Amino acid sequence: MAKMMGPRFKQCRRLGLNVSGHPKAMKREARGTSRADKKLSDYGVQLLEKQRLRAYYGVLEKQFKIYVDKALKSKEMTGEVLLVSLECRLDNIVYRMGLASSIRQSRQMVSHGHIEVDGKKVDIPSYAVNVGEEVSLKASSQKISIFKENFQNVYSLSLSYIEKDEENFKGKLCKLPERHELPIEINEQLIVEYYSK
Repeated sequence: MAKMMGPRFKQCRRLGLNVSGHPKAMKREARGTSRADKKLSDYGVQLLEKQRLRAYYGVLEKQFKIYVDKALKSKEMTGEVLLVSLECRLDNIVYRMGLASSIRQSRQMVSHGHIEVDGKKVDIPSYAVNVGEEVSLKASSQKISIFKENFQNVYSLSLSYIEKDEENFKGKLCKLPERHELPIEINEQLIVEYYSK
């Protein structure tokens, strides 16, 4: 399985944005070292925004291009369709529910078979969760202390499109997220412009 590896904090400083979600990621940032601090051309600004979005969701270029192509074919707003499709990936829903402390950890949980969707094991991180589907931690995995700590800790956000059942380590995608509800700092229009050339 291909995945984004490499130092997360270094990537955050390079992109000029905390894309890893870790509270200490931007603490050691030195002025003038990130691409965001440099004067960029229009193309450079669009490229930087695309790289930021890819880093938020931990998606490689080839897979990201597939999401973009689907969004471009959609009759709805291209940028919003792209963001919603990335947000509804199984590894991201697991992260947003609070079962994992990072997108990398959630991807590992999914690929190692700890996650079920509507009671069936799903080990594909890019699986698109549909509205009404219930995502849960496998019964045997509920005893693992790190998963318990994550779910009961402060990692999870309170998001209107995810209903959590904290007693049973479950969550449900109750509706498709709207753009203003997404907890990311991205100008998706720049990404659409990048791919529209």
